[in-house]
This record gives sequence, structure tokens and C-alpha cells, in this order.
Amino acid sequence: MIRTLIAGLGNMGLSHALAHHDHPGSTIVGLVDRSGRDLPGALAGYPRFGDFIGALAETAPDLVCIATYSDSHADYAVAAMEAGAHVFVEKPLATSVADAARVADTAARLNRKLVVGYILRHHPSWQRLIAEARDLGGPYVFRLNLNQQSDRPAWQTHRQLMQTTSPIVDCGVHYVDVMCQITDAAPVRVHGMGLRLSDEIAPDMYNYGQFQVFFADGSIGWYEAGWGPMMSDTAHFVKDIVSPNGAVSIVSPADPGSDDVEGHTKVGSLKIHRLTGDEMVDFPGEPGHQDLCDAEQAFMIRTIAEDIDLSRHARDAVQSLRVCLAADESIRTGRVIELEDTK
Repeated sequence: MIRTLIAGLGNMGLSHALAHHDHPGSTIVGLVDRSGRDLPGALAGYPRFGDFIGALAETAPDLVCIATYSDSHADYAVAAMEAGAHVFVEKPLATSVADAARVADTAARLNRKLVVGYILRHHPSWQRLIAEARDLGGPYVFRLNLNQQSDRPAWQTHRQLMQTTSPIVDCGVHYVDVMCQITDAAPVRVHGMGLRLSDEIAPDMYNYGQFQVFFADGSIGWYEAGWGPMMSDTAHFVKDIVSPNGAVSIVSPADPGSDDVEGHTKVGSLKIHRLTGDEMVDFPGEPGHQDLCDAEQAFMIRTIAEDIDLSRHARDAVQSLRVCLAADESIRTGRVIELEDTK
């Protein structure tokens, strides 16, 4: 039985905690949360802590699940691994490339399992999208976005996130990870632009951004993300991959609304366009948000039990963050950012 400590009980942390509560191979030894919020009945009986380091020392877990704000991810992950635990950490892995590399290097040095919360990697529909795109062959054009017309509590959550992380980084790492899985080519250059559209966020932060990334095989990618009550909900969910031999696109059968968390991972159906004709692939009974969190944590537990090699996973997590942080730097400086070839 794996002894698990959960740090952070926001939207993702609660879902991960529920996944461990229901998994027969895991037992929760503690929940770290500074807010003192009310918990679902299933979690109410577990020990609660206000201090992460104290909880780590007292519970001596085998696995730590980190779902706190981004600026604590790297330090918490390293501390957990040095205390003898394997780590699941929500994306982004860190708020700097150096910190992300520090986490990955610590996992390799101490032989700990490190899984980053790229939820789309566990979604069968997105797995099919990636496979179909790779089958078409590159080079590729990636057209991806996720704009969220957030209001009231959702806007409050986004404002809190923007104290440490921009939308381009927080959301973008998912979709750059998808690009990199499809091309297998190194990203070489990034150009971004962004705009602050609200006086409710810090003067040095922007709540809308977009970037272009160039890959070594000639592929190019565009990603766009915006948060806030002012955002348009028209064309907020574009998922389109084009190659010389056709295209693969997500076609959503119904618009769930740009602030709907469940809708962010839903595929509905894929339209596979080849030069010889089109094919529609439907996905009835797609997994919901909790199902995907259950799958992530089941994978985490399996990596420990089966000693799965996660070195490529760690490299990919650092790489996708590198691209998004370069986009953030480009937005802030107005310069095109050249990347080192790290593949």
C-alpha cells in the first residue's frame, strides 16, 4: 500500500485526493491546506496540516501529490524526493527552466518517480488525435487555443494564478506538450505577444497572450490563451493540426462554454481530413475531469509498482515549459527568443 500525502486542495488537488481515496493501492496519510476549507465527506476524516514540510516529516509518505500554486512546485517536489518520496506535481513543473531542470535532475539522481500533471496524456481521445496526426506525417501547422471567459469565482481563481503564472504558461504547457509529441522535433525559436486587459491584475502581468513556435523539422505552431470576463467566447476552442497530407481537427458537438472545466478536455469527435476524403471519429462516453484525474493517479501508482522509466516524460515536461517561458519572455521584451536544441 502506497502512503500518499496531498498538498493543495483547490480544484485539481481535491480531484487528486478523491482519486487516491478511491484507489485500492493508495492510502492518504495527510492533506496539506492552508485555507481550512470545507471538504467532501469522503476526505473529511484524513489528518490535515497547514505546513508542507511539517506534514512531510510527520507522515513519511511514499508518494507526494503536489497541487499547490506554481511558485511552490519545484521546492516542494525536491523536498519530497529528498525525504524519500516519489512525486506527482501539477503543471507547470516550475516557474523557471532552471527550477524545472533541478526537479528533473533530483528525480534522476535519487531514482524517484516524477510525473507531471499533463492530463491530456491520459485522455484516449487526445491519444488518438496525436496518433492520427503522426500518421499523416509532417511538417505540421499547429493551431491551438483555449480562451476562457471567466467571471465571478473563476475570475478570482485566475487572478490568483496570475500572481505567479501567466495564462500562456499555465495552459500552454499542455498544448506545447501535444505539439512536441507529434513532431518529435526540437523547438528552436519562439515569438510572443500579449496584452493586459484588466486593471484588476498586476501592472506587469497580462491576461491575454499568443505565441508562434518554430521547430527544427520545419513545423510551426500557434497557441493563444486569455482569461477574464472581457474575453470573447467565439472561437475559444480551436484544436487543428495540418500537414501536407491532410489535417486532424477536434469538432465539438456542443459548446459547453469557455469557462466549463469539463469542456476543456472534451473532444466530442475528430475530423480526419486526408487528400482522399474525410473521416469522422466519434468518442461517446468520454472520460470526465474526475475520471482523468483518477487515470493520472493510477498511472502514478503504476510507475512505482512497475518501475516504469520516466526519463522521457521529465525531459518533455522541461521542454514544454521552456517554450512557454520563452513565449512569456518574448511578450515582456518584444524580442524573438532563440532556443537551445535540447532533444
